[in-house]
Amino acid sequence: MSGSPIGYGPAGWQVPDAPIIPFIEGDGTGPDIWRASQRVFDAAVHQASGGRRRIVWREVLAGEKAFRQTGSWLPDETVDAIRTHRVAIKGPLTTPVGTGIRSLNVTLRKLLDLYACIRPCRHYPGVPSPMKAPEKLDVVIFRENTEDVYAGIEFAAGSPEAARLREVLQGEFGKSVREDSAIGIKPMSRFGTERLVRKAIRYAEAHGLPSVTLVHKGNIMKFTEGAFRDWGYEVAAREFGGTTYREGEEGRPGASIRMQDRIADAMFQQLMLRPDEYSVLAMPNLNGDYMSDAAAAQVGGLGMAPGGNVGDGYAVFEATHGTAPKYAGLDKVNPCAVILSGAMMFEELGWEDVGRRIIAGVRGALEAKLVTYDIARQLPGATEVSTSTFADQIIQHLG
Repeated sequence: MSGSPIGYGPAGWQVPDAPIIPFIEGDGTGPDIWRASQRVFDAAVHQASGGRRRIVWREVLAGEKAFRQTGSWLPDETVDAIRTHRVAIKGPLTTPVGTGIRSLNVTLRKLLDLYACIRPCRHYPGVPSPMKAPEKLDVVIFRENTEDVYAGIEFAAGSPEAARLREVLQGEFGKSVREDSAIGIKPMSRFGTERLVRKAIRYAEAHGLPSVTLVHKGNIMKFTEGAFRDWGYEVAAREFGGTTYREGEEGRPGASIRMQDRIADAMFQQLMLRPDEYSVLAMPNLNGDYMSDAAAAQVGGLGMAPGGNVGDGYAVFEATHGTAPKYAGLDKVNPCAVILSGAMMFEELGWEDVGRRIIAGVRGALEAKLVTYDIARQLPGATEVSTSTFADQIIQHLG
């Protein structure tokens, strides 16, 4: 089937009626999950458009399948295809051990400058949760994706690089570092911070959300995390002065988004004790990593956690869970992480009607209690079904 690449310009995404979207099915349970997810996506697009729109799927390789076929964990052809078509979706990938690639996911983010990791965390009725009132948590986390300790600037203990850096730190800056130390560097820039916070505020504007919270550890790391906080407030005042106001100030007419900040460890408690007071959270890389997983745990775990890595003109949406190889090929696992990531993808591209149908389908399947084993074993009255049958249930409830 013929299709056209997605474009990108000053007005945003330019999406044809038959866009070509590359997909990586993933390792382990990835093929089972992808087959189910693709059927849901195709049905939702067909229903929403009355058959006028469709997706032309193009498989590209990464992970174990790529290594078996090409000898590379992430072939150049895959990265080139995503650059050409701009938007892709992927299942879970194995992180290779003992090679130069620390993480295939991190590598894709760096190569395509996907600087915002976006993780919605909300509860769907019927999904088991350890919390008494999981429905109170409905947040979207914007995690900076390219800086912080994840920049990968570190040197092994005993290495010449660590010894030289230690000499510089002690001799030129008077900073004491133990001789047997490994040393890492934590870069955080105004540029990286501002574009992340800018995207978070725009999301709050587009979705009518009441607050953006800057989450940081600036009480200790004053020149990195403290700067993240200050730069976040500055970009809000400079570029969004008409729609944002600082916590503690009175909102001006038209200023509907409250800008506030929280220390990271305090925010962790707030997510559990007062989650309904927050909507959009923007934070540096490491804070966003653990905070998004902790929030996902409150609403059912990573099996219900979608994610998108979005830059300016490129985006890769992905399951946030692992590969679960012991269940590979058993048609058993929960496909919701990829399916809900697809809903995020369609929303990002302006096909909100498709995204809404997918979410309605997931809700309907959960309410019918015909669910995969991970949910069925904790949900009274539920019937355990296969991955493919669960996808059938979602499709039945798309309307």
